[in-house]
This record gives sequence, C-alpha cells and structure tokens, in this order.
Amino acid sequence: DKDTPIPTDRQIEVDIPRCHQYDELLSSPEGHAKFRRVLKAWVVSHPDLVYWQGLDSLCAPFLYLNFNNEALAYACMSAFIPKYLYNFFLKDNSHVIQEYLTVFSQMIAFHDPELSNHLNEIGFIPDLYAIPWFLTMFTHVFPLHKIFHLWDTLLLGNSSFPFCIGVAILQQLRDRLLANGFNECILLFSDLPEIDIERCVRESINLFCWTPKSATYRQHAQPPKPVPDSSGVRSSTPFFSTECPDPPKTDLSRESIPLNDLKSEVSPRISAEDLIDLCELTVTGHFKTPPKKTKSSKPKLLVVDIRNSEDFIRGHISGSINIPFSAAFTAEGELTQGPFTAVLQSFKGKVIVIVGHVAKHTAEFAAHLVKMKYPRICILDGGINKIKPTGLLTVPSPQ
Repeated sequence: DKDTPIPTDRQIEVDIPRCHQYDELLSSPEGHAKFRRVLKAWVVSHPDLVYWQGLDSLCAPFLYLNFNNEALAYACMSAFIPKYLYNFFLKDNSHVIQEYLTVFSQMIAFHDPELSNHLNEIGFIPDLYAIPWFLTMFTHVFPLHKIFHLWDTLLLGNSSFPFCIGVAILQQLRDRLLANGFNECILLFSDLPEIDIERCVRESINLFCWTPKSATYRQHAQPPKPVPDSSGVRSSTPFFSTECPDPPKTDLSRESIPLNDLKSEVSPRISAEDLIDLCELTVTGHFKTPPKKTKSSKPKLLVVDIRNSEDFIRGHISGSINIPFSAAFTAEGELTQGPFTAVLQSFKGKVIVIVGHVAKHTAEFAAHLVKMKYPRICILDGGINKIKPTGLLTVPSPQ
C-alpha cells in the first residue's frame, strides 16, 4: 500500500526535495513521486523498523539506476539494508550505532595509530562526523557518480567493508586533520573536501585485506545464515571476492562483551580462530583444521605473550615472545629494554597480537603500543585460555 497516508509522510515530504536534487531525474516531479512510493513501500513492509532521515539518500542510487522499475529499486534497497545496515533503522538504534562507532574507532587505531591518538586527544570522536556516513552508506556525503563507483566495490565486500571506506576517507584528509584542532576538524567535515574516490576504493580494499576477519566483529551485525556447504571445509576463495558466509560459531570464535567494555579497549580483539589461521598453526585433535600449504616461512604476525615468565614457560603459542606486563613499560610509558624489545620493534607495521590471561592487562598493553604509534595491534579475545584446549601450546625443552 503506497497510497494510504501514514505518520511518516510528513518527514518524507520534507526530505525528498533535498535529496540529490542536482540530478535531473531525481529532481523531476516524476522522480519525487517515485521516491515517495518506494519509501512508503519500504516503511509499510518493515513494521519492526522506522523511517530515519537518511533513508531517502539510501534509496536514491537504486531509484536512479532502476528509474523505470520501482519494484526492482525497492527490492535492491530491501536487500541492501539488512546486509550493511542491520537494525540501524530500529526505533531505538542507539546501541547498534554506538557499537558500530566503537568498532570504527578501533579500526582507526588499528590502521593509523598516529591519527587515532590525535583525534582522541582533541576529542574529535566518530559520533561527531561518521553517523551520516554509515547511516546512509556514504550517500549523504558523496554525489551519485561517486557512490556508484564506491558501491560497486562495497557490494563485493562483507558488512565490515564500510569501516575500511571510513578509514580510507580519514587517511585522505590525514595531513589536514593532524595539523588541526577540534574546531577546524568540525568545519572540515561540515563541508567535506573533494575526495578522490578511485584512491578511496583502492585504499579501502588494501585496508580490508589487512584487517583480521574477527576484528570487526559486531554483536548487532546480521546473524549468520546457515552455510549450505556441509563438508565442513571453509572455502579458500579470498574473502573479498565472495559474499562470505559467516563461518559457523565454534569455541574459538569471538564472544560478545558489554558495550562499555568494548568502549574501554583501544585495539580490536581477534578470535582464536583467526590467530590460528594467521599463524598457520596446525591444530590437532578435537579442533582439526585442514592443513595449510605454507606460502612462505616468514611469519605474518607476532604474538606477544604478556604473562609472567613462569606461566610462559609452562606453555605458550609457538613462535610467541614473552614481555611480562608488570615490567614492560617505564614510568614515562616507554618500552623497557629487554631481550625481546628489539623483536617487537622489528615487527612494527605487521600485525601484532597481545595475549595474556587478564583482559584488562592485555587492553592496557595494547593501548600503550598504540600510544607509541604501533599500527595493527590487536588483542586475543578470551586470552590464553582460549588456546589451551587446542593442544597448540608448546613447552620449551629444558636447557
């Protein structure tokens, strides 16, 4: 029913004349009528969701591309929203948005600690600029010709790809952001400078490939669909090129934590599953993983175990180094020189995973490294206890 008046009509009437009106199709009376019908159809057919300002922008690309087929425009929009904006349009969406922005903050710290430190110091948090980005998947900030280019890539990625686009936009404005204080940054974003969309796409793919899958885990993302392939082997196609079905949850997947705990951590957590994958460790017994063909013997990442040395000697992840938390940093926040400091420094720029058994300590240790501008720092979710049952801990031979 696209005709019966509904309470939302007034807001839709206000929004349409402001939405991508530089375009002849969308600014025509016919365009306005089509906009109205598609938006009303969406509102009526999603009784659990509500019309938020920004839905009009989200509808625009689909309406433009399917101008003579409203049903198809509506179907595209209805398929797009649950994938990238699951529960964003709940009447009370604050917990969904807050979790999203927190994960985004962690992504900035993961990829660009220097920028992250600066933005946090001046109090320029994502809540102040990124809500219209994500709520409209960038259709509120870019003209249509840029959106088509961006979305052609976005649609190949999974629901975490938008975080990488956000980081890529910040990195394009990096020099100006680093040179400015709070007020200048607010002004910069109120009228976003010209963004080179080709570069944005290229860099967001690179960021996506560097991000461990579980680092962008969200409790409020769309629940995983059952995977039709029942052989139990995870496909080896690169994540970016396929619509990745979420791997079924196992004991090694990430656990949900309260939003306040998530907000208190600067660096993202990654699952034990991801760690095993990235270390190319072979699991025995109950957790069997298909054996990997090793591409190169050079490790992709460094595991830093911050437990005390007695615990470390009792069993640790093969190849990890031990920098006990209690004595890791000087009063000035510098790294204490120890046997493994040089190893840690030589891995600057690669993925570094902090492992311990006190969550608060691992989070603090990671935060220290971010302060020291170490990129790609993450924390093992669930700590060393997650790895114990896998049979992956090694004990050094006594010598």
